[in-house]
Amino acid sequence: MVPIKTLLLVATLGFGALSGCGSDSSRGTELVGGVLAPTSSEAKAMLHLREEEKLARDVYARLHADATFANIEASEQQHFDQMGALVGAYGLADPALGKAAGQFLDPDLQALHDALVAKSALSPTEALTVGAEIEELDIADLDVAIAGSTHADATSVYEQLQRGSRNHLRTFHGRLLAVGVTYAPKHLDAAKYQAIVTSAKETGKP
Repeated sequence: MVPIKTLLLVATLGFGALSGCGSDSSRGTELVGGVLAPTSSEAKAMLHLREEEKLARDVYARLHADATFANIEASEQQHFDQMGALVGAYGLADPALGKAAGQFLDPDLQALHDALVAKSALSPTEALTVGAEIEELDIADLDVAIAGSTHADATSVYEQLQRGSRNHLRTFHGRLLAVGVTYAPKHLDAAKYQAIVTSAKETGKP
């Protein structure tokens, strides 16, 4: 595995054009120190997850008055920063650069953010369902990123983020059960969802 500190050297070399690759032909292109460029699909996953972690952080920031959201917001900031380091390490153009809270380059994520913010404003219970949906979406998208990753450093980051998201999902599931609400997963199949929420909290970073 190539350390992130080594990969961060790449950010100074100006490989932002990788974010616009139209095929996987970038595979095999050497960046620095033997590090290979991500394929176009890997680059796309990195950029999507960077904005998806921003979405989680931004939505939770609006619900900061609830201690659960405040605590998880701090964790999502770490996730956002980790994806920022990864995006920078591979010289990709950061889609979150210069974007204010609640603003996204990806129109689909923009629409999702706006819908989730509106839903979370309906009631404290709806806010908890929004939290659960964000975390299961993160888990599902990280599954795809892990399956398509050929870079050990990226896989390690994704696995850390997914561990955090599983713990967050357990928290929201427990809060919903406490108020008599059974959450129906939207992005994970029922068996996987139940396997996560009925298992013990995981330890380790982040």
